Amino acid sequence: MRRFLFTLLTCCCVLVANAQFMNPVKVTTSIKETSPTEAVITFSATIQSGWHMYSTQVVPDGPTPTTLTVEKISGAKLDGSLKPSTTPIKKYEDMFDADVYYFENTATFKQKLKLTGGKYEVEGYLRYGACNDQNCTPPTSVDFSFNGEVKTQEEAKEEKKEEAEQKKEETKEEPAQETAALADSSTIVTDSVPLEEDEMEWEPDIDDPTPIHDNTLLQLFVLGLIGGLIALFTPCVWPIIPMTVSFFLKRGTTKKSTPEEKAAAKKRGLRDAILYGISIIVIYVTLGLVITAIFGASALNDLATNAVFNILFFLMLLVFGISFIGGFEITLPSKWNTAIDNKANSTTGVLSIFLMAFTLVLVSFSCTGPIIGFLLVEVATSSIIGPVVGMLGFAIALALPFTLFALFPQWLNAAPKSGNWMNVVKVTLGFVELAFALKFFSVADLAYGWGLLDREVFLSIWIVLAALLGAYLIGWIRFPHDEEEYDEMGEKVLHPKTSIPRFFMALISFSFAIYMIPGLWGAPLKAVSAFAPPMKTQDFNLASEQEVKPKFTDYEEGMRYAKEHHMPVMIDFTGYGCVNCRKMEAAVFTDPDVAYIMTNSYVLIQLYVDEKTPLSAPIVVKDSEGNERKLRTIGDKWSHLQSTKFGATAQPFYVLLDNDGHLLEKSYSYDEDVYKFLNWLESGLAHYSQNSH
Repeated sequence: MRRFLFTLLTCCCVLVANAQFMNPVKVTTSIKETSPTEAVITFSATIQSGWHMYSTQVVPDGPTPTTLTVEKISGAKLDGSLKPSTTPIKKYEDMFDADVYYFENTATFKQKLKLTGGKYEVEGYLRYGACNDQNCTPPTSVDFSFNGEVKTQEEAKEEKKEEAEQKKEETKEEPAQETAALADSSTIVTDSVPLEEDEMEWEPDIDDPTPIHDNTLLQLFVLGLIGGLIALFTPCVWPIIPMTVSFFLKRGTTKKSTPEEKAAAKKRGLRDAILYGISIIVIYVTLGLVITAIFGASALNDLATNAVFNILFFLMLLVFGISFIGGFEITLPSKWNTAIDNKANSTTGVLSIFLMAFTLVLVSFSCTGPIIGFLLVEVATSSIIGPVVGMLGFAIALALPFTLFALFPQWLNAAPKSGNWMNVVKVTLGFVELAFALKFFSVADLAYGWGLLDREVFLSIWIVLAALLGAYLIGWIRFPHDEEEYDEMGEKVLHPKTSIPRFFMALISFSFAIYMIPGLWGAPLKAVSAFAPPMKTQDFNLASEQEVKPKFTDYEEGMRYAKEHHMPVMIDFTGYGCVNCRKMEAAVFTDPDVAYIMTNSYVLIQLYVDEKTPLSAPIVVKDSEGNERKLRTIGDKWSHLQSTKFGATAQPFYVLLDNDGHLLEKSYSYDEDVYKFLNWLESGLAHYSQNSH
């Protein structure tokens, strides 16, 4: 009787699991040759009601975007990047602390190809993610393979010429049908134009496949504005402002100048100062355009998650940070400054003003370069136009004081005088850049699995940096560029007085260091959780008794262990980009009773369906409809396991098994009811105990 009940329960569980099998997005592929030299691959998606498919926008540590991977191509090359045909919906997600972009009901993506003539072949796959309010599917791949043959450009031109000559002959032979022949000839010319109606349809409403809307653009602009304001108060920029403004206002006048001549010179100086500010803006915005042109849309999208780029960013910020605290100066070749300065002195008019602005850019590079570099790292990973918007904000903040002080020269008297405070600003920025450099190294460390920068190592370095910054601000340590202070007798002051602003900055820095110390023993530290490595990388954790850690991340290994130790199994199908998975872990798994049972009574196997680590060799499998599919990554393998063995594709998805892989209870999905989840775990243990006797 007990065996009968268990068999009946198993059948019911399978039926429930099959009811949860979700394939909410159906994607079809097609290709059309729009001309002898161009073709378009179309990916058309039909999305079930209540579900949404993510667009091409990359969100760091966010949902799976739609991407195109070409594994084989000949006789053709990609023309641009994968683009959606319509503007996606934008929604802010608290879990990712960012906007996400997706489509509902239908979605169409296009990839243009340049054909070189003759035979062509292209093979690869489209990869996408989909979610509803409760679940997410694992990253899904749709394979495609197209081949064909088109005429070469010479053959197409020859054919067009022959058709035209043939029409010409037909026109001579049938003069009575001249009007009709002209109409036919017009039709032929129209058909031969590369831009057909269908090709025009696929062009998106926006040029950028990763659209950035007003709020994000405003954030990038404000970030650039803050960077420019900080650059103003560095030793390379602030002292130049009064000298430059005075030069403009007094240029062309002498002590013997008449009041009329002085008034005209002042008016001319105001005009030159405004042109000077505009020139600074033009130079920095041009820099943003150059960065955009060099990298392009697809490359900028990859920067946020690409491990190699993150290593380069780490090294760049490390060098900038060391430079700012006084290790060395980052300067451009002096001959550049001399050449531009001489050119500015030898020219007149607008060109002279522009060259003077360019001289400022070169001279101040040792201070502005690290800030610009840090700014470009942040804005370049946000949007194709991010560098332009960021540089616009930076340039406006940098140029505005030159214009304002020229308009209101009396303000110069109230402006802070140059002094050691500017070097304090510079050194403080150096500490900030050193701290943020670790963020980018952490991304690379997690991507490659080096394990060099665990959470406690990361926090230890940040604690030391914050404490050292506080010690510097309070005056306990000094750096090479700090000025010495002397008393009225000319004696060097051994313990300089600490200003009130530096005292409060030191107070904040020391407090931040103390705040992070409990994190070394497992405190969550929500204020820095977006920058620090995840909690699972922490080796020393006093809260480990109440923290759920997977015993295995491989299905076969976990099942072998469970059989050897006669324990039931809980499988957690999850994903790095699964919002509801993180919600379950934060709201349910942290409950002491739940954590105790999951840790001590079950063999927990956690399988990430979006794990990007490639398999040693692709595995070809067939779905329920007989269609072949390649499993390329470890995540593909676990996704296939979930869909074939348990009849589900959504995450989070939890199953309880005995040592032989049989279900102990019906599956559990997203539900933050702690008591319900706890009862589910206890019910699984009860069934395991009954069937093991």
